[in-house]
Amino acid sequence: MKAIDLSIPLGIGTPPWPTYEPLQVKYFKRLAPNGANGQLVTHSNHIGTHLDGEIHFYTPGRDMASLPMDYLMHDGVIVDLSDAAGDYDIYTSRMVEDRVEVKEGDILIINTGYHRYGWDQPNADEVRYMVKHPGPDREFAEWAKQKKLRWIGVDCGSADHPMNTKIRDWMPRQAGECDAHFKKKYGKGLSEVFTDDKYQLMHLEMFNHSIVHAECVGGDIDLLLNQRALIGCFPWRFVDGEASIARIVAFVEDQRYDQLMQKKAKCKLTKHGDVSIADNPWLAEEARKK
Repeated sequence: MKAIDLSIPLGIGTPPWPTYEPLQVKYFKRLAPNGANGQLVTHSNHIGTHLDGEIHFYTPGRDMASLPMDYLMHDGVIVDLSDAAGDYDIYTSRMVEDRVEVKEGDILIINTGYHRYGWDQPNADEVRYMVKHPGPDREFAEWAKQKKLRWIGVDCGSADHPMNTKIRDWMPRQAGECDAHFKKKYGKGLSEVFTDDKYQLMHLEMFNHSIVHAECVGGDIDLLLNQRALIGCFPWRFVDGEASIARIVAFVEDQRYDQLMQKKAKCKLTKHGDVSIADNPWLAEEARKK
């Protein structure tokens, strides 16, 4: 088995979730005169690829240290919804099941396509990445519970629709855009679709069922669209942690890995060495043909 990284690069340019503390790094010692380099790092837990823990929204839930490895690492599937959902759209369980088989107890990674707007990408657009990405309604959450999913991952700022979070209050211009989009596409305004009883439902209605989620997934996700793999999330063994920066990895057989690396060798890459979907649109098209 070999590993394919599904994590985004983490640096001082990586945006945290809006209003959260960004990554700050400074040297407190240097090779001269100390004989070693040492750094101090300050950040919130919700920056870069990270796993939201149960106690982020559910007080009696498990901390990060309490999540067993069998929960964090299991069979799963990466679904590509980039052709089905755009700015402010709502994705559904039907869209997922039209593309992949989701088995009971799976890990589900959702490729919205919005990692193409991540800070490390040639088409970087922080507002679009954090504020305009698609998201689900309660139907999707109920389906996830019926499937007894272990955890969910998304390649954008939140597993919730951004306008079903506090972003709706913080970004009124974009909230207005979303309201107009909803009325045109769904026949209902924003406040009618995401009523108060649905607020951050992917957090508030899922974490108490032990279905948490990873946010800001990316890396070489485009090599595995609509495919199954052994998926692992590796956060800190963080006692009392409500979330944690994490490394997310897909494990595949050696022969399959070699085939995927041959495909990657033909791709244009980001400056950090990941496949750049913006420059390789044929990858997504190839996935949709599977």
